[in-house]
Amino acid sequence: MRDQPVERLIGRAQELRILESFVRAAVVDGGALLLSGDPGVGKTALLDAAEAYARAAGATVLRIEGTEQERQLSYAALNQALYPLADRFEDLGADQRMALEVALGFCDGPPPNRLLVSNAVAVLLRTAAERSPHVLLVDDVQWVDRASAGAFSFVARRLAGSRAGLLAAGRGGEDQGYFDRAGLPTHELKPLTEEAADRLVSEHFVGIDAVVKARILRTANGNPLALLELPRSLTVSQRSAAERLPAVLPLGERLNRSFASRVLVLQEATRRLLLAAALEGTGELGVLEAAGFDADDVAPAERDRLVEVNDHRVRFRHPLIRSAVVEAATDAERRATHARLAAVLLDQPERRAWHLGEATVAPDEQVATALEGAAQHILARGDHQATVALLIRAADLSPEAAERSRRLATAAFIGAEAMGETRSVAELLADSRRASSSAQASLHYASASALVMLDDDGHLGTIHHLLARAIEGHPQRHDAGDPEIVNALWTLALLSFLGGREELWTELYVALDRLTEGPPALLRLVVDLFADPVRTGLAALPRLESELLAVRHDTDTEKVQNLAGAAMYVDRLAQARDGLWRHVVQGREGGPARRQLVALMDLCVDDFHRGHWQEAAELAEEGLQLTEHRAGRFFAFYFRYHQALLAAVRGRVEESRELAEQMIGWAGPRDVGVARTYAQHALVLAALADADFESAYRHACAMSPAGTLASHVPHCLWIAMDLVEAAIRTDRRVDAERHVRALREAKVSELSPRLAILVTASAGLVAADDDARTYFEQALTSPGVEQWPFDVARVRLLYGEHLRRARAIAEAKIQLQEALATFRTLGAEPWAARAERELRAAGLAAAPASRAAAVLTAQELQIARLAASGLTNKEIAARLYLSPRTVSGHLYRIFPKLGITTRAAIRDALGP
Repeated sequence: MRDQPVERLIGRAQELRILESFVRAAVVDGGALLLSGDPGVGKTALLDAAEAYARAAGATVLRIEGTEQERQLSYAALNQALYPLADRFEDLGADQRMALEVALGFCDGPPPNRLLVSNAVAVLLRTAAERSPHVLLVDDVQWVDRASAGAFSFVARRLAGSRAGLLAAGRGGEDQGYFDRAGLPTHELKPLTEEAADRLVSEHFVGIDAVVKARILRTANGNPLALLELPRSLTVSQRSAAERLPAVLPLGERLNRSFASRVLVLQEATRRLLLAAALEGTGELGVLEAAGFDADDVAPAERDRLVEVNDHRVRFRHPLIRSAVVEAATDAERRATHARLAAVLLDQPERRAWHLGEATVAPDEQVATALEGAAQHILARGDHQATVALLIRAADLSPEAAERSRRLATAAFIGAEAMGETRSVAELLADSRRASSSAQASLHYASASALVMLDDDGHLGTIHHLLARAIEGHPQRHDAGDPEIVNALWTLALLSFLGGREELWTELYVALDRLTEGPPALLRLVVDLFADPVRTGLAALPRLESELLAVRHDTDTEKVQNLAGAAMYVDRLAQARDGLWRHVVQGREGGPARRQLVALMDLCVDDFHRGHWQEAAELAEEGLQLTEHRAGRFFAFYFRYHQALLAAVRGRVEESRELAEQMIGWAGPRDVGVARTYAQHALVLAALADADFESAYRHACAMSPAGTLASHVPHCLWIAMDLVEAAIRTDRRVDAERHVRALREAKVSELSPRLAILVTASAGLVAADDDARTYFEQALTSPGVEQWPFDVARVRLLYGEHLRRARAIAEAKIQLQEALATFRTLGAEPWAARAERELRAAGLAAAPASRAAAVLTAQELQIARLAASGLTNKEIAARLYLSPRTVSGHLYRIFPKLGITTRAAIRDALGP
């Protein structure tokens, strides 16, 4: 311990009991705890105490501290924490080991997914703790880099049941850094009481004048560091007599001045060594000695209790001491120290590049190139924020204006495409333009500008035209291996989709055809399945199936997201759900907001079709909040669309129409055709819910006229049965027959099992009586029908209506009651009411809704029924495309709602 023995921490008896109790529990059953408080309140001293308790309990202690200097270095803190466990990496699975080693810079490899890295850290700590307890202490957690903070946040919630504990200490208030504190046990450190503060000063400064002590107690306000350091800043005569004291200063400035005065009186060699330790970050003496510093020079600072040396590392007693050391040095001294450190970190290219950047003032292309290379390494690990920061520094050091402009444009594109931070991106683009008149020649500049203009309410057709012309003007760049042209084409594909018009896609096809070696395979696949799946999707399906086989374990975040886009209109999003959820979790932990946004969009689609409406509503609300606060306002329409769909199917028709009209009004002046199409889809469902079949037909035809499948309007697939039903109910049988014929000729049934159900049921609607039965039965016996509860229940309702009209009352009852049960489970009130009316028309009374249906959400009721049938959590998860943990969480909430305590009681609680 650095300051006092545990029992001598004055005024901290309660905290010591809490820490001792925490350590005792953690070395047996794991856990996490966060200490928070103002600078100097004693967090570090209490970590010292916890370290002593842990070592006394036989635990291995891993201790690190965040530093301002390394906050921009991706996974810097995690590297420091896990370095002592490097020989245990072999205990991990191959994927986890590779992800962790790449993240920590131990080897090169594909960019690791942050969730995979975090899982690897959790498994590593739990596995290591099986041999002996481990306690990870993280000081100054507010300065831990973003990537490491995400991993620590993840691990803190997953140590229960192990013999590993995590104790973090950080500032309270607004400056809390990237560590996610939500839900973690936290103890806030308060200032010392007046009595404890008096004791602390009296014991350390015997004979101090009473007036001076009173002034110090009043100024320090119970802050232990101030109580110890302010008297040291006074002369001996001032401490022993009521002489004039230093001018009143804010406490933080007073402490900084106190530390600075103690640093400045050290001999030059010691100050240089301390400066190197502060800038190097880890304080490892081996690195400092390699850089030409003498380890013995640390002794004076150690005697003055500014630092301590443990495990061959120099550790500052408090962050303010580190800051004082850096501030006491001149700019020239800091640059010289960075240069010496860079010269010995040859095996750590990212840290070396960062030190080179800090050591350099004048433009230097070699240093700029090194920084850009480090940025690409970090980008491969998925840390977009650190990548942008390094690219900006590389631009600052670029001698040539064109190179400066190019690097700023690249930083702008990454910021816009992955992070959605369009305000800061606009500033980068302006800097790029000022750096060189040829800035617009960069396709990264053009792509980033397009994304910024989108979020700035620009006209989509104009934005598309500008980017298409920029791509056309770069014939020398039409190489599929050039990231600028490929990124520009992906951006143009996004704009084409948002425009919702065939002519926009045509310009993209022309650009793809100009690529010397053809488009990248993934881009071609997404275009074939996302742009116009009616005409190009069927041939692309085998390629998609092949890619989806491996996507569950793929760590390339962009690939996962793009494959999800390809899977959307052929109803295979469930196979990408794991990857999409990883993006959501990463975004919630501070990762790329744009990636999180797109993942939420895809999950909303899958949830709606699979009947997970409660989750869809929650994710839509999360998406709206994200567009409001982090990822830009443009994509808010997508989540309002899902809110409109959910309002329609649940019978809140006016709410659905109002949301749809808002979307149409917003989309018009901005030329966002896809938003108008989405709004029409919501209006179709709202009209069907209101039994307004004339309006339903009109809105469906606005998307795709009867008898045609509109080119490059893939949403027309989703309203196929809606259009046919509305046509039949408004006496437009010829139109309905033409539409069914178009669906068959396009082989829509072969695109997905869900679409096969819709097309076959549509055929049943227009067929003669005997053939109709065959079609409806075929639709209801298709493989995997349980995956699409709303669609299947609607088919049952239509079939039941047909059977009732054919006087097959007993058969009609079966279909109508099945449909009614599903509609009640989902909360699809308008369709439930229709099913009840049909049952009454058949002379049958609808069974009353069960108590379970009244108290459980639709998804909970679905899970409860599957559990009652005898399926395990794993089997339920596979059936509903959820994780077993999610199923377990739902059952945990279901039991008290049903008033039961065991799984065996579910069947009786559900009733007939």
